[in-house]
Amino acid sequence: MKTIDTIYVNGAFVKPHGTEVFDLISPTDNGLIGKVILGDETDTQLAVAAAKEAFKTFSQTTKEERIAYLQKLYDVVKQRECELIEVMVKEYGGTLHFCTMSIQNALSGFTSAIEVLKTFEFQKIVGKSKVMLQPLGVVGIITPWNASNGFICSKLAMAIASGSTAVIKPSEMSALQTQLLLECFHEAALPKGVFNIVNGRGNVVGATLVNHRDVAKISFTGSTAVGKFIARSAVDTMKRVTLELGGKSPNIILDDANLEDAIPMAVSAAYMNSGQACIAGTRLLVHESKIAEVKELLKETVEQVKVGNPADATTVLGPMVNQKQYNRVQEYIKLGLEEGAELLMGGPGKPEGLEAGNFVKPTVFVNVTNDMRIAREEIFGPVLSVITYKTEEEAIEIANDTDYGLQAYVSSSDVMRAKRVASQIVAGRVLINGLYHDPLAPFGGFKQSGIGREMGVYGLEEYVEPKTILV
Repeated sequence: MKTIDTIYVNGAFVKPHGTEVFDLISPTDNGLIGKVILGDETDTQLAVAAAKEAFKTFSQTTKEERIAYLQKLYDVVKQRECELIEVMVKEYGGTLHFCTMSIQNALSGFTSAIEVLKTFEFQKIVGKSKVMLQPLGVVGIITPWNASNGFICSKLAMAIASGSTAVIKPSEMSALQTQLLLECFHEAALPKGVFNIVNGRGNVVGATLVNHRDVAKISFTGSTAVGKFIARSAVDTMKRVTLELGGKSPNIILDDANLEDAIPMAVSAAYMNSGQACIAGTRLLVHESKIAEVKELLKETVEQVKVGNPADATTVLGPMVNQKQYNRVQEYIKLGLEEGAELLMGGPGKPEGLEAGNFVKPTVFVNVTNDMRIAREEIFGPVLSVITYKTEEEAIEIANDTDYGLQAYVSSSDVMRAKRVASQIVAGRVLINGLYHDPLAPFGGFKQSGIGREMGVYGLEEYVEPKTILV
């Protein structure tokens, strides 16, 4: 068992002023695997002060210097890629496949930032004026537990690319992952204070960042409820915010789609990251004439979904991150039954032989209507709701009848038709005939799925402010 008793401030591992000890519990068997001493308001203020001081010189660095720093970060993280995957599987319970992909995304955060930075113009002539795109200052980065290191790397990469400095508050449940990543970052030997990391609770460390007058921007990924709190609080100091929040992603299977391909893809979209993903395609929209065939294919596919040890390469579903999340998913499964949805697969309780961990049966509901809570609220677990539609227009209407708008999916044998449908869906990203990721394309949501965009040129623009010089 490992005890983490330092935070990272001004280029050094230091003892926190905070004294609260947080237990790190394995989601696979609920055994104690570590402890972390959490930082407090004082620690956060010291980290902000270090970042503010570092900004004075770091903001004056050239693109070439920032590219070199980003390359250093990539190199040191790449060297310990296997260890980072291993600790993520152990602490978070993500499957080996997902954790491998997650660390690849973390690495692509640095490479894509480098690619964007090479051609990004920080000075432009607009009209007769000179416009300078200047770094914002100290950025508060707040990340969730479902892909902790990936979010830290991608957000920090953009802050560095802009010339900003950062104070990072990762999830306290990800402390083992954070510690290993910090060891990598420290080895990169960036200027002191450019990045600082304080383990701590959201209502302590996170709230201090959100309310601090010397923090210019908050970049947050997490729940819509917390995102709303951040937005309300940030306005008092007129902070810039980028909020990547919840989702209830629709997956439209058009009536001409190849169901032999579309249904396995739909199950993968719904159960990605064991269902603990804001982009999970948890609303499956199928034409009413295809429902019988879809149900049979769903049964065949879900029966093959292996639930179990996340370190096993053949496992598809690992455990929920903690007991609280397991209980939340169970309540939604019971709610689905109470609402009158038909349980096709899965259901309440744990899979046989996996009673020690936070494992959920891969669950599918059919005969779901879009007004049911299981179709409207983010469950964050492996629960798929199947909804039927009569026409293409109705499918689009159902897809858009949600408070969210983060990601969507469309399957069709006619790509032009799929593109036409995709253009009418209110979502930040729409994936056609597959599961894809593009680290250079903007990512973010419409409606209550967030504010602003991350990744690529659009992501970098969120970290700079235009200043006009008129002569």
